[in-house]
Parts: sequence; C-alpha cells; structure tokens
Amino acid sequence: MSEQEFNFERAFARLESILERMNSGNVSLDESLKLYEEADKLIGGCGTRLSAVEERIETLIKKRDGSLDLDEKGSAQTEAFEPQEVL
Repeated sequence: MSEQEFNFERAFARLESILERMNSGNVSLDESLKLYEEADKLIGGCGTRLSAVEERIETLIKKRDGSLDLDEKGSAQTEAFEPQEVL
C-alpha cells in the first residue's frame, strides 16, 4: 500500500478494534494470530506515515510573519520534531 493510499486514522481505529477484540477473551488462538499479524502491518504503516509527517514538519519552521526561516544558503531551516505525549 502506498503512502498516499494509507489512511492513518482508519489504521489507528482498526488497531483499537483489534486490541478490544483480543482483550475480550473470546478469541481463538488462530484468530488471535491473524489479528496480531494484521496489527503488526498496521503498526508498521502508522510508523512509516508518522516518520514522513515528522520529516515534513522539520522543514517547515516558520517565522512569525509566515515566511520560511532560511539558513545562510537560502535553504529552509529544520529542527528535530519532538512528539508530545497525548494524555
């Protein structure tokens, strides 16, 4: 699945439903394995998508007037993206 076809919100919602299903205690061993494999793929896709978004954010540091903050070579300034814990 390409990055453009991947929908982070849908994948995250599916991960939540898989977790609920697996925690219900009403899942066979075979079904648990299938759910685990699906979750593993979704987690990988979410991680890839988040990394791509972080890279874009790093290149878009803006000054207060809305223009890009440029270095001495005229390239957009970057800084590491520090994700905040969501409560």
